[in-house]
Amino acid sequence: MDFLTIIQVLDSTVRLATPLLLACLAGLYSERAGIFDIGLEGKMLMAAFFSAAVAAVSGSVWLGLLAGIASSLVLSGLHGLASITFRGNQLISGVAINFLAAGMTVLIAQDWFKQGGRTPSLFAGGRFEPINFPFAEALSGVPILGPIYSELLSGHSILVYLAFLAVPGTWWVLYRTRFGLRLRAVGENPAAVDTAGVSVVGLRYAAVAICGVLCGIAGAYLATALQAGFVKDMTAGRGFIALAALIFAKWRPWQAMWACLLFGLLQAIALRFQNIDLGGVVIPVQVMDALPYILTVVILAGFVGKAIPPRAGGEPYVKER
Repeated sequence: MDFLTIIQVLDSTVRLATPLLLACLAGLYSERAGIFDIGLEGKMLMAAFFSAAVAAVSGSVWLGLLAGIASSLVLSGLHGLASITFRGNQLISGVAINFLAAGMTVLIAQDWFKQGGRTPSLFAGGRFEPINFPFAEALSGVPILGPIYSELLSGHSILVYLAFLAVPGTWWVLYRTRFGLRLRAVGENPAAVDTAGVSVVGLRYAAVAICGVLCGIAGAYLATALQAGFVKDMTAGRGFIALAALIFAKWRPWQAMWACLLFGLLQAIALRFQNIDLGGVVIPVQVMDALPYILTVVILAGFVGKAIPPRAGGEPYVKER
């Protein structure tokens, strides 16, 4: 494998890891506050549909992004209402959101566009265009540094850069601000936070809202940047892979980024190399496509070491009288 091929695989890795990273950070905020959310998949799917639908109708990708975020926030509000206000089972609520999104997106798409549950293909104005860095084309011929700058770093959409900037931003919010300290405390000991006069319900709703925004951006990226429209079940399990990456990272933002890049690398290799020949043994493309999901099962089975979630995670808080 030559150097240029490696750069192209890494470039695909960054693109494919972006929705995973956004969803993983979304789950990080929610679960750090004690709200387990396996509905990431459904929120991403709903956001992907509404962002593509609004972008197709209006011709504006920014309106599509806002529509995707708004639809994800609606589902986040439902999850918060069920698990925070009514103290319901958080896992069941997440599953319900996934089923709701899977059914509603296809139903509404068919009713609106009559294209078999798809949206019309998006063209210029309805998609996020790549951002080319200054002198990227001129420097492309420079050995080593040229391909890194022009191929790997340049040429991504604004949402890719936003996703990776969100990693240090999340670290700073969680570990260097009062809000982050309280958010983490709510996930560990909500009674102590309540005793200090801070609203546990308010903090958990804030975490769920942040989760909704990030899932909305992730879904919009899938439909308006990575692809050119919505198709049925286009998230393809990315929400669950993001949850596995979150567990792999032990609920820490920097480690979450590397975990998502690992999953993105596996997907990029599967797309780039249809059949891999290892000394006469040919690995079929189906095995390569399954690698991210196999790794998800391995992580969730606990083979990557003990991952201890927030102590109050999944437990509704009942205020002491």
